[in-house]
Amino acid sequence: MLSLLDAIRPTTIIEPSKLRYHLGLDITIVSETFQHTGSFKFRAGYNVAINVPNDSILTASSGNFGQAIAYACKLTGKKCTVVMPETSAKVKIDAVRSFGATADLIDVAKIGRAERVAQLSEEMPEAYIASPYDDEFVIEGNSTLGDEIADRNFDAVIVPVGGGGLISGTIRSFCRSGVMTEVIGAEPLLGNDASRSFKAGELIANESEPKTIADGARTVSLGSLNWPIIKYGAKDFIEVSDEKIAEAVKLYFGLVNLKSEPTGALSLGAVLENRQRFDGKRICVIVSGGNVDPDIYRNLI
Repeated sequence: MLSLLDAIRPTTIIEPSKLRYHLGLDITIVSETFQHTGSFKFRAGYNVAINVPNDSILTASSGNFGQAIAYACKLTGKKCTVVMPETSAKVKIDAVRSFGATADLIDVAKIGRAERVAQLSEEMPEAYIASPYDDEFVIEGNSTLGDEIADRNFDAVIVPVGGGGLISGTIRSFCRSGVMTEVIGAEPLLGNDASRSFKAGELIANESEPKTIADGARTVSLGSLNWPIIKYGAKDFIEVSDEKIAEAVKLYFGLVNLKSEPTGALSLGAVLENRQRFDGKRICVIVSGGNVDPDIYRNLI
């Protein structure tokens, strides 16, 4: 069986001359769009699959973690069930099924993801219940991305935030390496629980699943394992409007020749929200994934 480091693809680092000129900033892109299953989530999913002894894994995901864990289970010979909102991107639902996993689609207005997972866990007591973000194996798997960029001397790294798995992994990596780079969270304005939690110093949840175009960030709350790492390790959060998310997707397409899903474009959206903040700094924007329905993508660009 492959180890985690053998299985993951190195991230793609882009120094985008056209985007730098357009923004007037020293900006570097770190893109996980070419990672297995099209997002950073494979780092986490495979780390879960190789470390838990269970023969089956149950999770809830809007898509990227779902297809990552589905592919990881295919590689490791394990069964996989993914609870997904029926509004998830079709490309993500299809991908979960293509890897041989079960996609259990739900109407989130009628039943929550966690509630459905609890129902299925009673039917599947042998399954390991994996959170897409609130899991030690997930955080550690995600930290490998931070390891790849820790020595590049950025002043700030801007990270898309949903449940907090990627930003907490990045913080853990930098702390382990003694890196002083600022870690800034980029979160949808319409689902700003992490930003509000950070400002208040206590965990605050959204009242319901956010209606943002960044479908990978439609989480109700940060994970309980992620929160203390973020609370003490993040520098700040920037709330990003859906308009700036869409603008960032378009800029990646037009100036970088890079396809990003809306959630993946949150970091660049954060720069667009507050460009002056990053004057004179070497900044890194993480593109967390590129899985987006063609119709949605066409409308955005």
